Amino acid sequence: MNSLRNKVQLIGNLGNDPEIIMLENGTKLAKFSIATNESYKNAKGEKVTDTQWHNIVAWGKLAEITEDFLSKGKEVMIEGKLMNRSYETKEGEKKYITEIKCNELLMLGK
Repeated sequence: MNSLRNKVQLIGNLGNDPEIIMLENGTKLAKFSIATNESYKNAKGEKVTDTQWHNIVAWGKLAEITEDFLSKGKEVMIEGKLMNRSYETKEGEKKYITEIKCNELLMLGK
């Protein structure tokens, strides 16, 4: 049951090409976002689509796969866990970000 405590599964499309960062120690980091869509009918019976954007980070081999095979618009299934972090801007303002650390990646579609 411990593996279910912080587990996220999403299917969505990449909003942009992944950003690939090579760290000083030789490890690759890939950052990208995916959009998930949910459709429903409102009180007037009109179809409404709600789009949510999710920030994804992938490390090591998954970052290499991301770099080689993913691009804007590709449909993927992501499995990972939610991670929260904060940082300070150059102006001294504290910012908070929620990301999904990708543990598994499945390319869907064409």
